[in-house]
Amino acid sequence: MKLYYSPVACSLADHIALREAGFTFDLERVDLKTHRTETGRDFREISAKAYVPVLVMDDGDIITENVAVLDWIATTGPTLTVEGALGRTRVLEALTFITTEIHHAFKPMWHGGSVDERENASAKITTLFNHLGPSLKGDYLFGDRPSVADFYLFVMLLWAERFEVITPEPLQALRARMLARPAVRAAMVYEGLLLEGGAST
Repeated sequence: MKLYYSPVACSLADHIALREAGFTFDLERVDLKTHRTETGRDFREISAKAYVPVLVMDDGDIITENVAVLDWIATTGPTLTVEGALGRTRVLEALTFITTEIHHAFKPMWHGGSVDERENASAKITTLFNHLGPSLKGDYLFGDRPSVADFYLFVMLLWAERFEVITPEPLQALRARMLARPAVRAAMVYEGLLLEGGAST
């Protein structure tokens, strides 16, 4: 299988999840401005949506949308599942909140919002993070090991750091725990977001 990604984008969550689950996969970087992959292909020929992540399966099937890709990884790689009758439902609940509320709220930061728009977005994002901070069931959202929702949340926390958005202490601690995980570090080094020695780029 192959994951099409762009550094700093939400596809980092899928990259981390694939590594954590132990999948064998290829990666191809996408320039989201030119819509060209690193091999020179027009990315719109692969997905008309023209944004990442895109996961192409060995049989040619394609999965788009971050929640769908992460859900497939979680259900196919059982090390990332959450136990209990409502385990998958709770993960989807968290993923939906992260993508529809937190991710969406960053739009003014990435797309040239005015100073007022960015300040309002920052305050809103902090409020959204505050909903998640008290809900940790242990070191991570659902206990003592991370789920795919934690990987997506981690990317949002990286964005928060980038744009100096205030985050609650429990989520700062979660971000630090994530950064200590070998799969996370390997994905970030590969995407050029972290130097081999550990410093961010």
